[in-house]
Amino acid sequence: MAKDVLQQLRNGSAKFEVVSSPVPSVAAPPPNNNASLFGIGNCSTLFFARIRPSFGGHSPAMKKLERFTVQKVTGDGRCLFRALVKGMAYNKGTVLSQREEREDADELRMAVKEAICDNEGERNLYEEALIAITVDESLKRYCQRIARSDFWGGESELLVLSKLCKQPIIVYIPEHEHRGGGFGSGFIPIAEYGSEFRKGSIRKAVRLLYSGKNHYDLLV
Repeated sequence: MAKDVLQQLRNGSAKFEVVSSPVPSVAAPPPNNNASLFGIGNCSTLFFARIRPSFGGHSPAMKKLERFTVQKVTGDGRCLFRALVKGMAYNKGTVLSQREEREDADELRMAVKEAICDNEGERNLYEEALIAITVDESLKRYCQRIARSDFWGGESELLVLSKLCKQPIIVYIPEHEHRGGGFGSGFIPIAEYGSEFRKGSIRKAVRLLYSGKNHYDLLV
């Protein structure tokens, strides 16, 4: 029971609440058993803490649950770039061969390198990406790594590519990962890039699925 309550607190489906009189806790077995209530105060005034559901038993993220089909992407270090070119092609009604997908993915990676590493004047247009990059490593080191074909892309590259391609991009995680285990076939959005390109445009967002194993697939 204690393990379940801790999990509920972690994922936001339960929260602590302070009340002025002992009331049944969500985690308490029978209603008349106040063992799970914690009294704080003096003899005249007591306050009790209990655990109760948050947002009707669901975290705020669960209210954004969406359903899509997963299109698997090859995990060769290019998965972010592959998923993105695959998604942009899908939105145009075209299908890429594996060779085209790989070549286009490498072109996107090199476009980021050019914008961040090779063009000092253009680099200042991507301040958010630069901050994200230099939190963990020097810009010089980053520019060495992104030149390799097995470079793993992430948030910094999405910040750049959403602007370069004028492409709205939404990143999701699987429902079961948000819950911390168990089952669930839905997907929850956790980040959006290039949202300014959705306004007054017919350009569709590319929806990427990020798994806990540092891998990106495509959602359609």
